[in-house]
Amino acid sequence: MGEVFRNLNWSVLTGFIVSLIPALLCITIHELAHGYTAYRLGDSTAKERGRLTLNPIKHVNAFGLIMMVTVGFGWAKPVPVNMRRFKRPKRHMALTALAGPLSNIFLAVAVYFVYGLFYAPLGGEYASGIGEVALSMVDRAAFLSVALAVFNILPIPPLDGSKVLFSFLPEVGYYKLMRYERFGMILLILFVFSDFFDGTVGRVAFSLSDLMLGISRFAHNLVN
Repeated sequence: MGEVFRNLNWSVLTGFIVSLIPALLCITIHELAHGYTAYRLGDSTAKERGRLTLNPIKHVNAFGLIMMVTVGFGWAKPVPVNMRRFKRPKRHMALTALAGPLSNIFLAVAVYFVYGLFYAPLGGEYASGIGEVALSMVDRAAFLSVALAVFNILPIPPLDGSKVLFSFLPEVGYYKLMRYERFGMILLILFVFSDFFDGTVGRVAFSLSDLMLGISRFAHNLVN
């Protein structure tokens, strides 16, 4: 049995964990931000459904998580929102939607900062073992957080960007589009698997991530 364990290819399992844990962190923060913002604006639906929690199991959508782990873009189980509880439904729905991508940008900033602080202590470019895994996981969390923000700000229903965009429409058009937003998922899936997706959303996510690496360099210089 010991020989079997020694001959296993642990790099596959390590690579899976390095992607899975950051993905769970990013979608949990994203959905919690939606729920908490809605709660602060007068809608307690998310709280009543147990969604104001850091427990990732409450937020996971299996297919969306697989997409996050494998291709870097995905989604979670939507936080339930009752617009009728908002004093200003259109505006507050837009703010609730925007809270998700913004939370991921703030998370990415924090994670890139942490990456810079611990880069040298964990071995930097010569890191190995636990140090290498830790740095890879932090780096992956930062990128996935940026990617999730960019992906969700797309104005395609049911993504957050569509709710922000729709808030500028007249009342009649707004509620009509909101009623049919679930059908946008078909268009969204087709878009995700197209070459155009990689050339647009993918490129923006990588460019923004590279730009934010400056935060890591700043943090690294603080301790060196």
